Amino acid sequence: MNLAERLEAARRPAGPSVVPAPEQDRPTPSRPAVEPATPTKSASQPSRQSKPSAQQPAPARDALAKLKDRAGSILFERLGNRLLDSALTEEQLHALVQEELTQVVEEEEVPLSKEERQRLIRGVSDDVLGYGPLQHLLDDENVTEIMVNGPNMIYVEHNGKLTRSGVRFASEEHLRKVIERIVSRVGRRIDESSPLVDARLADGSRVNAVIPPLAVNGSSLTIRKFATDPFQVHDLIGFGTLSPDMAELLDACVKARLNIIVSGGTGTGKTTLLNVLSSFIPEGERIVTIEDAVELQLQQDHVVRLESRPTNIEGKGEITIRDLVRNSLRMRPDRIVVGEVRGGETLDMLQAMNTGHDGSLSTVHSNSPRDAIARLETLVLMAGMDLPLRAVREQIAAAVDVIVQLTRLRDGTRRVTHVTEVQGMEGEIVTLQDAFVFDYSAGVDSNGRFLGKPVATGVRPKFTDKFRDLGIELSPSVFGSPLNGRGDR
Repeated sequence: MNLAERLEAARRPAGPSVVPAPEQDRPTPSRPAVEPATPTKSASQPSRQSKPSAQQPAPARDALAKLKDRAGSILFERLGNRLLDSALTEEQLHALVQEELTQVVEEEEVPLSKEERQRLIRGVSDDVLGYGPLQHLLDDENVTEIMVNGPNMIYVEHNGKLTRSGVRFASEEHLRKVIERIVSRVGRRIDESSPLVDARLADGSRVNAVIPPLAVNGSSLTIRKFATDPFQVHDLIGFGTLSPDMAELLDACVKARLNIIVSGGTGTGKTTLLNVLSSFIPEGERIVTIEDAVELQLQQDHVVRLESRPTNIEGKGEITIRDLVRNSLRMRPDRIVVGEVRGGETLDMLQAMNTGHDGSLSTVHSNSPRDAIARLETLVLMAGMDLPLRAVREQIAAAVDVIVQLTRLRDGTRRVTHVTEVQGMEGEIVTLQDAFVFDYSAGVDSNGRFLGKPVATGVRPKFTDKFRDLGIELSPSVFGSPLNGRGDR
């Protein structure tokens, strides 16, 4: 039976003389071809009904997959190096592929319905120009994260909840090809000598890939999507991440050139909040951003974006975040924005904050403002300098003005749980004072969603004196509604 006949047979109603393909491999041939509905052996198979189904999707999928592979191979043969022609714009390249692909499908002379034809063209186009089966997940605005645990297991995040997706790769080789396409477009590489890599998509979405031998069950790919239209402060207020009073205070902190650290765990929205804080920077200031993989989406015009570089295939040419922080000091920046500090660059960043580069912003992984101080201490010591712990703490207390703590709650929402002032040193301890904390006492609703919101502790931070000197005014209500005693540390 050729491909056209298989497709036609797949669309015909199953007659009594036709044995469905899934029944052919069953170990009990005496079992009748038609059974009452019973639980299936596999989650991927639909429940059996009391009469034969009019559609048999498995053979159709197999036939379409083979046709898709053939069409893709013919398309690559026809276009060849034209797919890599830098003179073609994205629109021209897509138009060229669509035109050639339509001709290829017509020449195959396989009877296809309109829906099958569109699905075939879209699938081949995604393989040639996009990211294969992941493309429609990337196009879905409701998907915020994609986690590939091998060619046959893909999970996605919707509204903070993880679910398994029905899409899959044809093979491990297919998955590897998509990974290599992603990393090669940003000048990085992944192979057995360098089996893990951080990269990004064209829209700034963060990508991490790990391949065998490090990934035992097949190549792993994690994509954290970024909104094409960056979130603004009113979006975070609408989500409940920030309160209006808190947003007003943070706006004043940025305009007053206070040094701010955004603290939080993985996936809490630190980069998103850093983008929002960066949007408060006045126009005309020179901003230098430093990141491992470019993710920040600043809206100002005067921005210099720097990105670290891994070693080449010879083990040379590495440019670290610390190198970039040092170099940025020679670039006459008004603001230095470090995407995340995770090593010795922390010392250089604190030195910059203490030597005239006020208003700098960065993020750090930690679970509370107090943990953020301890984490910064540890990262400074990773610089290899033999510094006394008290000297390190004095550097932190003098450099950092505000810590903004983000937490991902059990209901999947991301909330700012603390806005904390770094007041200075008392003996050997860095003293902290909360200006806002999240009120957990409101409980949860019937859907398990937290009803609480950030509330002011009633303590006015010392840095508000700087606001007065600079003529920055806050609404009287910002520090209202005191939360008795909860802000003291």
